[in-house]
Order: sequence, then C-alpha cells, then structure tokens
Amino acid sequence: MSDAAIDTLPGIGPVTQSRLEEVGIRTIKDLRSIGSVEAYRRLKFMLPRQVSLNALYALEAALRGCRWLDLPPDVKAALQQQAKAIDEAFRRGGITRCAL
Repeated sequence: MSDAAIDTLPGIGPVTQSRLEEVGIRTIKDLRSIGSVEAYRRLKFMLPRQVSLNALYALEAALRGCRWLDLPPDVKAALQQQAKAIDEAFRRGGITRCAL
C-alpha cells in the first residue's frame, strides 16, 4: 500500500481530493484500506446532492488504475447495488456521523 497522496491516482482531481480529505482519506493507503464503497458512503453523507454513482465508479476505477468507463459490467452492477443500498439508508436516516 502507498502513502502517496490520493490525487496521484488516475481520475482523482483537486475537487475529489479535497472532498476525500474532508472525510479522512488522504492517501492511497487510506482509500485502499476502506475501499471505494465506504469512501462513497462518507462522501454521500457529507454532500448528498453532489455525490452520485459516478463518484463510486471513479473511486473504484482509481483503485484499479483504469477509467471508470472501463470498469467491467459486473463490477458496475455490483457497485450500483451498493450505491442503491447506501442511498436508501440515507433517505431512511440510517447513515449517521457515528458510523464514520
């Protein structure tokens, strides 16, 4: 795992880097240890209207070293299911700061 800054991953620009840092993800090692789904959940809690499924795709693709458009269909389908569950929990109020 790398202690390199998160913005050294492909597809992670300054806005995403700043948002990730706000939720405690500063290095590649941080992102790898919690995974793309948990990172998405944290971002979704912080910015529910600004964070979309594309953010989850981008995070997963960054960890895999590819563009989000190149993610395999089965990976995208699994990520869609994860995002749907997070979105539903958020609407029900099931996401709390304590879970961070």
